[in-house]
Amino acid sequence: MDRQIISGYHFSNGARLRDGRPLPPIGEWLVHEGPIVPGSLGLQCSEHPFDALSDAFGSTLHRVELTGDLQPEGDPPSKWVGRRRRRVASIDATDMLRAYARWCAQQVVGLWDAPEAARQFLATGDPALRAAFYAAHATFAPATFAAATAFFAAFFAAYTATAAAAADAATFAAAAIFTAAAANAERSVRAAKARASIVAITLRRRPSHLVGGSPCGCRSPVNSTRCSVEPDA
Repeated sequence: MDRQIISGYHFSNGARLRDGRPLPPIGEWLVHEGPIVPGSLGLQCSEHPFDALSDAFGSTLHRVELTGDLQPEGDPPSKWVGRRRRRVASIDATDMLRAYARWCAQQVVGLWDAPEAARQFLATGDPALRAAFYAAHATFAPATFAAATAFFAAFFAAYTATAAAAADAATFAAAAIFTAAAANAERSVRAAKARASIVAITLRRRPSHLVGGSPCGCRSPVNSTRCSVEPDA
C-alpha cells in the first residue's frame, strides 16, 4: 500500500528555506508547485535525523510531515520527496550536533597519535582549543589509513559548520572503525562491540522521535540531557 504521509526530519538555516524564503509557521503547509524529482525538485525529509544531516544546510532541526506525490530517494530510502510539508516542532540543534561530532571522534581517538589539545577539545568542546588542534594538522603524518580516518573524524568535529561536522565526523569515525577491524580480525570483534552505536548510527535507517529522546538515537553523552522539543507557539 502506498504511503500517504511521512513523518520525518529536516534541517534548515534558522527559520529560512534554502532559497532564503521564510519558513511557514508551525502547522502551516509549505507547497511545492511543479514536478517532483528525487534529488532535485520537491520538498524533502528523512525518517531518521542522521539521514537528514547528509543534505543539511543549517543546524535548526525540524520534526515534519510530508505528503503529496511521495517518492523515495535511495534503497533503502534516505530521503523522501513530496509536494506538501509542514513543521510539527523545531529545535536549535547546534550544541547537540557539536557534542555528537566530538563524541564520534572520541570513539576512535585511540587510533591516531592525538595531541593533548585535540583530546581536550574533543572532551570539552572549548573553542579556545580549536586553534591548537588545527595547528597539529600541519605536522600530522598518519601511519595507517585507520589513523588517517580517525584523525579526520576529529578534524571535522572541530569544524564550525555544525551539521556538516556531525555528518562527516560520524562517517570518518565509522570508516576508521571498519578499517582498523579489517587490519586486525581479533580487534574487530572488540571494536565492533565497544563502538557499535556509532556504526549503527551511520548505517541504520530506523525512525526516531525528538520528543522524549535524542534525535540521533545514540547512547552518547549527548543523551545526558534528553532533547525534548516543544512546538513553537
